[in-house]
Amino acid sequence: MRGSPDQAVGSPVVRDFDSFYRDEYRKVVALAAVLSGSRWAAEDLAQEAFWAAQRRWAEVGTYEYPNLWVRQVVANKAVSLIRRNIAEVRARTHLINSRPPLQAMPDESEAVWDAVRRLPARQAQAFALTTLEGFSADEAGLVLGCSGSAVRTHVMRARQTLSKRLGVEEGDRR
Repeated sequence: MRGSPDQAVGSPVVRDFDSFYRDEYRKVVALAAVLSGSRWAAEDLAQEAFWAAQRRWAEVGTYEYPNLWVRQVVANKAVSLIRRNIAEVRARTHLINSRPPLQAMPDESEAVWDAVRRLPARQAQAFALTTLEGFSADEAGLVLGCSGSAVRTHVMRARQTLSKRLGVEEGDRR
């Protein structure tokens, strides 16, 4: 985009990069928003285009219409973003469709698992790993990055809290 396009829009007189940036930023963001469909992505696209222009300002600043060069970068990056988003959606769809269906929760009531989710995080994790997954305390400790004795302590505290919240005696296994 070195030449003088007949339909070129904007002033070919460029001072320094900072002035160029201030003069063009809002217009470039608006273009990026239209092309990407997202205000948040638009700001990122504009920043990337201006960053590219700044890195090459010794060259881009000599163009008759550097504003068109920045817009071309935004247009290209918007196309790349859309392609990347489409590829991500396809990959996620493939993953979702290729996964086996989730196993049903154990026979325990949903109230028990709601109560587990309200426990402190480590207690809930230790309880779920040992109860739902059937891991030993040492195996759960490997997952959680702590000792087996720490897991046993978390499980003991979780059971105490759950028995109080659910009104179940510690020895009563319904």
